[in-house]
Amino acid sequence: MAQTQPKDAYEVLKIADYRNYLFSRIAVTLGVNVLGPTVGWQIYELTQEPFALGLIGLAEFLPFLLVTLIGGYIADIFDRRKIMVTCISLYALCAFSLYLITHQFPQVLNEYGATPIYLIIGLTGLVRGFMSPAQTAFAAQLVPPQLYANAATWNTMTWQLSSIGGPAIGGILCATSKSAWPSYGLAALLAIAGLGFILLVPSKHAPQQVEGKKIPREGFLVSVRTGLNFVFKNQIILASLALDMFAVLFGGAVALLPAFAKDVLAVGPEGFGALRAAPAVGAFIMAWILAFRPPLANTGKLLLGAVAGFGICTILFALSNSFWFSLVMLAGTGFFDNISMVIRGTIIQLYTPNEMRGRVSAVNALFIGSSNELGAFESGLAAKFLGIVPSVVFGGSMTLLVVLTTWWKAPKLRDMDLHSA
Repeated sequence: MAQTQPKDAYEVLKIADYRNYLFSRIAVTLGVNVLGPTVGWQIYELTQEPFALGLIGLAEFLPFLLVTLIGGYIADIFDRRKIMVTCISLYALCAFSLYLITHQFPQVLNEYGATPIYLIIGLTGLVRGFMSPAQTAFAAQLVPPQLYANAATWNTMTWQLSSIGGPAIGGILCATSKSAWPSYGLAALLAIAGLGFILLVPSKHAPQQVEGKKIPREGFLVSVRTGLNFVFKNQIILASLALDMFAVLFGGAVALLPAFAKDVLAVGPEGFGALRAAPAVGAFIMAWILAFRPPLANTGKLLLGAVAGFGICTILFALSNSFWFSLVMLAGTGFFDNISMVIRGTIIQLYTPNEMRGRVSAVNALFIGSSNELGAFESGLAAKFLGIVPSVVFGGSMTLLVVLTTWWKAPKLRDMDLHSA
């Protein structure tokens, strides 16, 4: 169904089930964004090694990689809300575990260093592998197709709003308490709040049927192969996922922000919190703009231009010695990245049938997980051999190369217009 301009920017928020879903997403995402930067700061304090920051991403990504396609398969055959309830509960347990070993049992870290933290982060990767496909597929069941772009905008807007508050809160708590445990405790409480909101949304699960007859369940390998074939035979979906994956894989500077904050810009935990929140500030501004002016015309060219802008801002951030200019450039990365997030989210929902949304969302999560977690590892590895600043300049330059390659190799994405999708 072609996307249309909504009657007003708040139209999708009039749906009660979607509102509760969104409140749950806000709470959980806020907790994730309190916990994630705190883990980075704590590990850098423990190790004083930029490469250790890259290992955080790897510790989360490898378990995620192992289970995400299984998660997509499960999301297409079981109750997606129940999957979300289970995953949020487990995430709360992980956050509480970090609280315990930091506050109640610090001797664990004294004896084993950062290893227990890496193990718990690995468990969050497993949880996310099941949570992400179910969450994305469930959201599409709560709104009519003509509001997918509107819903995608609010999804990214609230995600970015949580990303603004989370790092700032985490930085303030670390600075005032001189420890990571308050941030971990807050992350656990926020996950519990998210659990409460999602329990208010009724289940939307129903067996897939054709002409009143239940569709036989495919085996796991056949089902996953069907989902992968669907993605790889659709140039628009595949190219949009690959563009984001490779751009963020090379261009992300977030994983190295603790090192930039301490060794390049010489700011403390408060400054690190501000740097960590800056991309989300820019993204929130853009999301608010897109709520009133959805990216429906010349969508493909707009997507490619936005990713190029992301790469340019990344390079300028790396070259900056000014804290305030660095904040502006990081905000710029979020400003441009939000355009990509909204367009990609709309593409996934619009071009995918409901019975395949779990598997396609899993492939999407795999691409995005690859870009974020492997990008963090790539950043840490590049910083080890090239240095902190040159590694980020290299990554931003590679992002620009990815844009040029996609423009040349994916004409269907380049010429896409959601008005006529």
